[in-house]
Amino acid sequence: MADTVVFSKILHIRENEKKAAQKVYYQAMDVFEKVASELYILLKKKEAAEETYDQYIQTTTALDRIIDQVNYIQQLNNQIVLVEKNVQKARADMETKQLKLTDAHVEVKKFEKIIELRKETEANEAKQFEKTFMDEISMNQYLSDKNG
Repeated sequence: MADTVVFSKILHIRENEKKAAQKVYYQAMDVFEKVASELYILLKKKEAAEETYDQYIQTTTALDRIIDQVNYIQQLNNQIVLVEKNVQKARADMETKQLKLTDAHVEVKKFEKIIELRKETEANEAKQFEKTFMDEISMNQYLSDKNG
């Protein structure tokens, strides 16, 4: 019984560690989603800017406007490169946090299984003890009736 209590305390600690890992993972996931959304917005802006550029090229447009559009597209490209690096870092961080969460989950399951097996063993031992005790009582009654 004492073993089960000790393992239950350890399980409680592991569950708290799992909750903490889960919280950290969700925070990392939020950061990734924000950075990925920023990248998506930049890519949409670039797509729209390239369409505008194509329209300028196909129509008679002032050279200054075309140059401005090319510079804007280049600026977007530079921002996209930076944000892509941030997305990669955020993804790597999120994946690391996910691995820690998975490890914490495995630890919790391991202790749950140990506790379950210990309780089964304790129940089987109690049944065996009860059976042995009942056999002794029966034997004593039989001998008592026979001698009495």
